[in-house]
Amino acid sequence: MKILITGGAGFIASHVADLLITNGHEVAILDNLSTGKKEFINPNAQFYQADITDKNRIEEIMAEFQPELINHHAAHIQVGHSVEDPQFDAQNNIIGLLNLMQSAVKYGVSKVIMASTGGAMYGNKQTPFSESMKEEPLSPYGVSKRAGELYLNYYHEQYGINYIALRYANVYGPRQNPHGESGVVAIFSEMLAQNQQPVINGDGTHTRDYVYVKDVAQANLMAIDSDFIGAINIGTATEISTNEVFDKVVKEFGLKIAKKYGPARPGEQVTSSLDYSLAKKILNWEPTINFDIGVKQVVQWYQNKKV
Repeated sequence: MKILITGGAGFIASHVADLLITNGHEVAILDNLSTGKKEFINPNAQFYQADITDKNRIEEIMAEFQPELINHHAAHIQVGHSVEDPQFDAQNNIIGLLNLMQSAVKYGVSKVIMASTGGAMYGNKQTPFSESMKEEPLSPYGVSKRAGELYLNYYHEQYGINYIALRYANVYGPRQNPHGESGVVAIFSEMLAQNQQPVINGDGTHTRDYVYVKDVAQANLMAIDSDFIGAINIGTATEISTNEVFDKVVKEFGLKIAKKYGPARPGEQVTSSLDYSLAKKILNWEPTINFDIGVKQVVQWYQNKKV
């Protein structure tokens, strides 16, 4: 199948591209390289350097490549920055999606798989979050991702374009960008690799659901052949505190370092985890990499990386 992967030079989508190509799909990658890296681009993929907010360029690429399916990962993902600049977030996550979808209608795309959010979608509820819960995002980022899901449903109803929105937990693994606000495993790993002291925001008791990037890529592969329409959680239903993450990363480096705490981030969720039973039922997907093994893979990647 001909698949256009937006954001395909980035952390998650580059792993998705690798897996889809391994499974025989013809892949083109669209990325503006604002956070993505050229070295992450699979050499067997066609590459277009472009921004999803550039409507005319998107149409040119769609006309040239003629994808059957769009795997949409290009997005603004920083929750804190979305609070500071909601317009920027919406321009990327809503207008960028609409540019793709208008071209998808014109050029006969049959399906869209979109990377959505689980952690920022449900608000402060009892964990683990399930898809049956009311969506109550507490940040512009969560709002824009929910809007994206609703727009996909509109294009399904109006134009017959099928879609699945994969609501990710906290994805971690090799290639993750350690310079944003998300990705604490990557942040701790890079700082320790550089002999720097990581700082834990708040008291370190906040918990998150960490899902390994190759498990996430597998969910994207399985979603291609599914006829399900709607949103599916991709997580582990397990919560790990920031203190525990610190301890595991430090141990994997073979170090003994005391924790250093900084101010808590205002408005940050206390806890988050995702029920993946629907993913298991619909996609036959479940997480396979436990956190200890995943952290080992990340640390090895940073130890081998020139930082």
